[in-house]
Amino acid sequence: MKTTALITTCLLMALPIFSQTRVVSGKVTAFNHYPVQNVEVASKKNKSAVVTDSLGRFQLVCNEKDMIMIKTKVFDSFNERVTANDDSVSINLIYRDSKKNREMATSMGYLKPDQLTYALAHLTYENNNFCNYPDIFSLLRANFPEVEIINGSGGAGKGVSIRGKKSITLSSEAVYEVDKMIVTDISFINPCDIATIDIMKSGQTAVYGTQAVNGVVVIKTKR
Repeated sequence: MKTTALITTCLLMALPIFSQTRVVSGKVTAFNHYPVQNVEVASKKNKSAVVTDSLGRFQLVCNEKDMIMIKTKVFDSFNERVTANDDSVSINLIYRDSKKNREMATSMGYLKPDQLTYALAHLTYENNNFCNYPDIFSLLRANFPEVEIINGSGGAGKGVSIRGKKSITLSSEAVYEVDKMIVTDISFINPCDIATIDIMKSGQTAVYGTQAVNGVVVIKTKR
């Protein structure tokens, strides 16, 4: 009788643990185009791990607020926390180019030889993780520690301020250049459409005149 009661108690205690696990689906790519296969995807808290299929897809058992991790010598390490609303994720890995990594990427089956050859010749601007961000401001905040997100001017909901660059006027918002054109709002830009993004400050902004005293966010799109 005591044994039965003990087993029942243990099962009841374990139920919350099992109820907090869930399956997260995802796809892993490189150069924002090619699926990465045979790469291991792991969950930090749940300790589960799977390998991506020929289309770069995976299904991983995770705990609540778990961390999805990918670690290889060919690509930059990937670590991202999953929230309660993340049932699926898209991951674009950053390729580290070297002669050894080119051989390893193909021999391990991560990428096909013709895919890697074409990507290195024509898609180097796609070797970024921009598509992993939901909006331009999340991308800026994650990649440029000197950036602060503020209320935008000219009717824009959000804007960008660069720490250390304050205007003598009331505004501390940076100037935005998109494809060599000055714009007042960048919230419309899809991170996946960005080829390059950079922050200019100090003497670099002289060419933009006094309006750029707070710095310049320079964006070049794939278009």
